[in-house]
Amino acid sequence: MRRSSLPPLYFVIPAFLVAAGMLLPVAYLLLRTADAGWETVWRLVWRERTARVLLNTLALAAAVSGASVVLGVPLAWLTTRTDLPGRRFWAVVSVLPLAIPSLVGAFTFVSAWAQGGLVHQLLRQAAGVARMPDLYGFPGAWLVLTLLSYPYVVLPVRGALLGMDPGQEEAARSLGHGTWSVLWRVTLPQLRPAIASGALLVALYTLSDFSAVSLLQFESFTQAIYVQYQATFNRSYAAVLSLILVALTLGLLALEAVARGRGRYYKVSAGTARRQAAVPLGRWKWPAVAFCAFMGLVSVAVPVAVNGYWLVRGLVAGMGVQLDWQALVNSVYASFLAALACVLCALPVAILAVRWPGPVSALIERAGYVGYALPGIVVALSLVFFGVNFARALYQTLALLVFAYVVLFLPQALGAIRASLLQVSPNVENAARSLGLSPWRVAWTVTLPLVRPGLASGAALVFLTAMKELPATLLLSPLGFRTLTTRIWSAVSEAYYIQAAAPALLLILASAISVALLLAGERRSA
Repeated sequence: MRRSSLPPLYFVIPAFLVAAGMLLPVAYLLLRTADAGWETVWRLVWRERTARVLLNTLALAAAVSGASVVLGVPLAWLTTRTDLPGRRFWAVVSVLPLAIPSLVGAFTFVSAWAQGGLVHQLLRQAAGVARMPDLYGFPGAWLVLTLLSYPYVVLPVRGALLGMDPGQEEAARSLGHGTWSVLWRVTLPQLRPAIASGALLVALYTLSDFSAVSLLQFESFTQAIYVQYQATFNRSYAAVLSLILVALTLGLLALEAVARGRGRYYKVSAGTARRQAAVPLGRWKWPAVAFCAFMGLVSVAVPVAVNGYWLVRGLVAGMGVQLDWQALVNSVYASFLAALACVLCALPVAILAVRWPGPVSALIERAGYVGYALPGIVVALSLVFFGVNFARALYQTLALLVFAYVVLFLPQALGAIRASLLQVSPNVENAARSLGLSPWRVAWTVTLPLVRPGLASGAALVFLTAMKELPATLLLSPLGFRTLTTRIWSAVSEAYYIQAAAPALLLILASAISVALLLAGERRSA
């Protein structure tokens, strides 16, 4: 596929339809904003509280993204490219925080570490600690969201590392460069697209989160939007705030494009694909294991232990454990459909953006990211409006729920696929074209097999995030369609933490099995 030729319509039309679908919530927000009148819009945009909340949100997004990159890149490298003991186990553990809903993560964090929590009780009995540090506000929100979202960096970087050509690293070693010099001078520069994509996902996830920032009493933009929806019957105010969130998303996309750069990330010369040789860690082997263990402890083991505590407490009190297997099946089925739909929708957009770059393909790609920064309730309400007024046959169907998941989570698949596609040399595709294959056949028989690590990473991201999505599931799911997250929400919202423990642990277990299977497929395709 030559960059100089015009893209085929069978790439352009699907990509355009995907972009149009992603912009449906924006159209809804514009309609609501128009109802408010421009005078009201300007007054709301320029008031002091809006500026304060905006600065708070930007600071939190920057802090969480930076910390996630610092944690995620080493974890991805250790679990793919080194002789780390038990690296397959640590690979699964490094992705598992995605299975924990932010509501559950924030609750377990408060239960464990806040004043009077489980850890405080143990420290008070063992060491006489009278008071714990204040974990509410910015510090708590930053810590919890970092622990829950750093896998957004791990997965795309893993996909990029598995698809990276080892020739440049081998050449650097032949010139006398050591392991760390090769890492800094050769490997990390090639990971720029994947790191930028992961950091973007973390930033957008931070912008869209409500549960954690609300429970930890941090005033963010998303919280202000929810307050507007709950406090007034006029949704125009919340629509204006949501459009500001869209503007923030566009700004983050521009920054991500700059960070991604315009360099080549594929091999130019001929060669054969082969597995990467494991980098010996030497004396750093056990410190690396300790690092992976610590991250697994604070981000996975603590939430599991806290929920296990509430479960045991319920059993001791004589309360029966209610495992809703139908909710588990519904969660897995809907999340699987969402992962499949997102990958299928992201493919034409990624191919168009990478192989035929230009203003139009850039606009189509950026349209795919808009919904991810919006709160789930905004996307859900926009699709309720669309279903009631224009597509009654789809209203309260599984198809509309899956479409909402695509609007919310398409960037997760798009970023991972794009990072893998950048590592595929156009020369390979041009060679296939010279043999008479059409661009469609080239994409199916040549490109797709080469980007399988990115496909697996994108599918894993979407699957895990859809498993824990709450607002869209509550508003758009068919009647009687229960999921694990709706069961957890029903219990936690009424402060029945004991009843929430079993579905929360079941959600983590199901996600762990799914992650293990997905990563196994990722390794086979590498």
